Amino acid sequence: MKTPDAASRHLGIHIDRSAEEVYAYASNPAHLPEWASGLAGSVAETDGQWIADSPMGRVVVTFAPRNEFGVLDHDVTLPSGETVRNPVRVIADSTGCEVVFTLRRRPETSDDDFRRDTDAVAADLAALRQILQRD
Repeated sequence: MKTPDAASRHLGIHIDRSAEEVYAYASNPAHLPEWASGLAGSVAETDGQWIADSPMGRVVVTFAPRNEFGVLDHDVTLPSGETVRNPVRVIADSTGCEVVFTLRRRPETSDDDFRRDTDAVAADLAALRQILQRD
């Protein structure tokens, strides 16, 4: 069933590393295949753009400029030319940090597809935590 109403879901995960460490790792597009399989199976920089082979086909991934606020927003330009904006924050807390991904539901997305997208983002965040908490 398709729902015409756009919705957002905030998915967060705690990581026992400093916000600076998590941001430094996650903001490097070369690391995407290691933790963001929902986005990139492989990625390469070509002519100043990060091109990823994704489940949606070849996409261009553009991160927000490096910043001290933990803003890890990134745009994904799909093969169709449509750009999907993905807000992500790395937020410091007393025992590490929290990474929060805001998943925006596109109007044409079915309930089942939105659930699959939610599960994929949650799995990507869990992989990020697993990688960064290895000793």
